[in-house]
Formats: sequence, structure tokens, C-alpha cells
Amino acid sequence: MKKDNLKKLVSNLPKHPNVLGRHRFFNSAVLIPIVKIKGEYHLLFQKRAAHIRQGGDICFPGGGFEEGVDKDFKDTALRETFEELGIPKKDIKVLGQLDTYVAPIGAVIESFVARIKKKAYKNMKIDHNEVEKTIVIPISFFKEHEPKEYTLAHEIQPYKIDENGNKEVFFPVEELGLPDTYKKPWGNKKHKIWVYEYEGEVIWGITSVLIKDVIEKY
Repeated sequence: MKKDNLKKLVSNLPKHPNVLGRHRFFNSAVLIPIVKIKGEYHLLFQKRAAHIRQGGDICFPGGGFEEGVDKDFKDTALRETFEELGIPKKDIKVLGQLDTYVAPIGAVIESFVARIKKKAYKNMKIDHNEVEKTIVIPISFFKEHEPKEYTLAHEIQPYKIDENGNKEVFFPVEELGLPDTYKKPWGNKKHKIWVYEYEGEVIWGITSVLIKDVIEKY
């Protein structure tokens, strides 16, 4: 490498390292709202409307980063909270941010812990196109009840057989002359899934990961 190119490399190295290849992932942000009810702190959740993607799941308000609309991920979280629950920015006090979470499904999530004014909670205007209902759960519940732990496995598929029996190749292992081990599915990487159950509702997935991290810090 030429000396000048080495200088260029050094100057282009990130001053604040981020997530490598972030642009290849779905980038999103969520708000983790805390509201005080009858002297006790609660987490505020929403149940997604049945007809939308991941309908029926319980989650925190949030969504995808919109280039040209959001100046940063905190903006995304605040915008989505207003769009979904009708809670304006002025009634939200962001207390801090969790570590960036890169989910196995191929999403990067930035999470912001925030205090919601009680009046704003009582005056929420839910967008029923996206949200079926909201749920508040005392933080003490999560402190006192450990989640159930399960395991999921992700397997890398170099090809698939479609409904007509035709082979659809994603990664041409044979053409590239790679070892035989890659000619069939590989990886089967296992990861933990935590599940909380509260009054007939089930909370799992990314939301349970975020809850667990908040509770460990609380």
C-alpha cells in the first residue's frame, strides 16, 4: 500500500465506531416509555393491530428511520410515538439510551428510555390503524418475575425448493468451487428468546430483550 493511501485510510477510519454494514440492515428506533401511576412506575406498551405486519405482537412504540425526515434515531422514536400513540414530544423526557441492538432477523434497533407525563398518558390518541390497544405493566412485575427462556435457531439456506419443485439458488456454492459443507444449509446458530406473560398477554422477541436490559439496570 502506498504511503499516501495509508494516510487516506487513517483519515477515513471512524472517529466514533458504529455498526459495520448498518446500511444493509433495517434501521429502527423505539421509545421505552415509563409512566408513574398511583405512585408506581410502569412500562407502557402497545399491541399491534391484527391486520399489520407482526399483528398482535406487544411492543414499544417505534419504527424505521426515515431519511430526510428524522435527523437522528431519537427523532425517529419521538415521531413514531406521536404517530402511534398521539403523545407529543413536549410531554416526553428522554432519560437516556440503551446499547445498540443488532437483532438476528437483520435489524438494528436504537432504544431510548423516557418518562411520559401522566397527563399525556391519560390523553393519548391511539392510531387504531396501527395499534389495537395499550398496556401498562408495573416495573415491579418484571423485577419479581423472571421470564421463561427458550431457544430459536437460525439456519443459512444457500438455496430453496419452490412450490413447483424447482431449485432457487441464492448462493452459487458449486460454481464458486467452495467446500461441500456449504452445498447444504449450515449454521443453525441458536440464540435465547425470553418470554414474559402478564394477564393473558405474551411479550417476547426484541421487546423482551429490551425489557430484560432495562430491568437489569433498574
